[in-house]
Amino acid sequence: MLTDPIAALATPPGRSALALVRLSGTGAFGVAMKVIPSFKTDPPRTAHLARFVDRDGHTIDRGLYLVYPAPHSATGEDLVELSCHGGLMVPSRLLEALHSAGARPAAPGEFTRRAVLNGKLDLLQAEAVGDLIEASAPAQAGAALHQMEGGLSRRIAALREELLDLESLLAYDIDFPEEDDGPLSRARIEARRLEVAASIDRMLASAPAGERLRDGALVVLTGAPNAGKSSLFNALLGSTRALVTEVAGTTRDAIEAHTDFLGWPVRLVDTAGISTDPDRLEAMGMEMSARYLEAADLVLECVETGGRGGSGAVTAPRNPVALTASKVKRIVVRTKSDLGAGSGHDFPVSAVTGEGLDGLRRTAGELLFGARMPLADLEPALTRARHRDALVKAQTALADAREHLLPGGDAVLAAHHVRQATRALDELVGTVDLEQILDRVFAGFCVGK
Repeated sequence: MLTDPIAALATPPGRSALALVRLSGTGAFGVAMKVIPSFKTDPPRTAHLARFVDRDGHTIDRGLYLVYPAPHSATGEDLVELSCHGGLMVPSRLLEALHSAGARPAAPGEFTRRAVLNGKLDLLQAEAVGDLIEASAPAQAGAALHQMEGGLSRRIAALREELLDLESLLAYDIDFPEEDDGPLSRARIEARRLEVAASIDRMLASAPAGERLRDGALVVLTGAPNAGKSSLFNALLGSTRALVTEVAGTTRDAIEAHTDFLGWPVRLVDTAGISTDPDRLEAMGMEMSARYLEAADLVLECVETGGRGGSGAVTAPRNPVALTASKVKRIVVRTKSDLGAGSGHDFPVSAVTGEGLDGLRRTAGELLFGARMPLADLEPALTRARHRDALVKAQTALADAREHLLPGGDAVLAAHHVRQATRALDELVGTVDLEQILDRVFAGFCVGK
């Protein structure tokens, strides 16, 4: 594990009032002494006003620095944070001075990586740091913060505890069959296996909504040319991103933008109109639309109120992907509702008056995140494919243990599969100490009294 001193800018480069530079690693204090003539380590975690100098002793800036001695720091190493004036010149000169004094430039994410290696964060919390930085909607930020504070880690740890309990039952059955009440009932062990499997199933059930929460739900607008898709797209965004004209087929390509529905993240996509007699460019746009529709979490099928004759009828394209893909949720949206009445079986909205937009956002949000909305950020969820894959491995391993718990089965092989399930969780939060299993055997069953 690398522990050499590293330094990097912790705030975005560019014009700003202040900039923060971090310095961490073995020997960080020695590096700081060469850049801060008045540097001192006592008292720690206290802001000191000081002069920052380059390798020739020329003043770079006057600013604040704080000292965090190991292991009581974010990285678990000796850490110094230097606050200087912002902009391009001062922070770059300060970093150059630190590098000249013996610190190397930090690799991407290296401060967080060292925090993980030094036990300050687990992998789930480290991932949440990145998610919090990338969050673009309140619900995303809340979920990331909850995970960073250990919400998901505690849930995984509780699941590991259940697996360790199951391993201890199997260890008792294997190693101590003659103790106390005799061998454990296989039915009792199987009942415990089913309980653990149910816990895994409940966690896996949170994965689709959790991944949508992290990545943003894909909401695709589809419909006939000039059905008001682009106007609705702009209205839901609150800004003009797509061109809107009275000419049918203005949108030839898919346009994607990020927004939120009532604080829940959405990737909104405006697609080319579905035409019955497309030209070559329209056909290419429709192919792109089909790919988005196949991947969509929700389709807003736009139909137009009235036609050129103003009859008030609703016209809707028959798109096979939008209408027959049962896995895709769909809302029929009657656009231009200010022009006339609809059928009563659709959702009326007007990009001109704003009618129905809030209701559409609410309905869409409930369809996409309904299971999580009442929980907000209180219930941790699996937010990455890596999390889901690890739980699926654990689920499969537990299922493989079942046949070995039947009468005549081999408890050793059952224990092997349960241990595989535990190791699958190790990919998320750390390693299992086999001594924990032995401790449970002796403490729970009074072995060797």
